[in-house]
Amino acid sequence: MPILAIDHVQLAMPAGREDEARAFYGNLLGLTEVPKPADMVKRGGAWFEAGAVKIHLGVEADFHPARKAHPGLLVDGLAALVEGLRAAGVTVVDGPPIDGIARVFVHDPFGNRIELLEHTSG
Repeated sequence: MPILAIDHVQLAMPAGREDEARAFYGNLLGLTEVPKPADMVKRGGAWFEAGAVKIHLGVEADFHPARKAHPGLLVDGLAALVEGLRAAGVTVVDGPPIDGIARVFVHDPFGNRIELLEHTSG
């Protein structure tokens, strides 16, 4: 059986900080929070989506942020997104472009690394 696609990316977060997740993933990155299945709500965390992109944040008791491993999110309008992130106090680190792709790195409120990419040429 072939693998068809990635259904979602799971990132860890500390307990009780869902409002920070909503502010970053919802307000700043523009993802929509979706309800978790009823039997999973008690675990904490939050799920976000935009089209085929799905990021699930799950509470991890002995939380350690992912500093190297990261999702790479393809965006449209990277410069405007970066401007909004910086205005909100998020540190944005420019990454060297790779084969017509502009990219930057940020960390979510919990220290998880996120790569934001945009195609700059055909």
